[in-house]
Amino acid sequence: MPNIKSAKKRVQLSEVHNARNKAERSTLKTALKKFDAAAAEGNRTEAEGAYKVAVKTVDKAVAKGILHKNNAAHKKSALTLKLNAMN
Repeated sequence: MPNIKSAKKRVQLSEVHNARNKAERSTLKTALKKFDAAAAEGNRTEAEGAYKVAVKTVDKAVAKGILHKNNAAHKKSALTLKLNAMN
């Protein structure tokens, strides 16, 4: 444990940021899994709704620094391809 006051504050802040990032990553994974489940089921209307939510969540993750923008572009591209492959 740090002895310097500012270092103690940094430890506390990093714990808060870590919890926030963990929650954001969990939300992102949930949105992606919901889309994958809807796509695997073959329900196009449900998949389109889940697609919109997933893309929005990916964009929010980029804005918050959870994902790199190229990684997000890759994920969104894969989602779009999967959605377009459905009949």
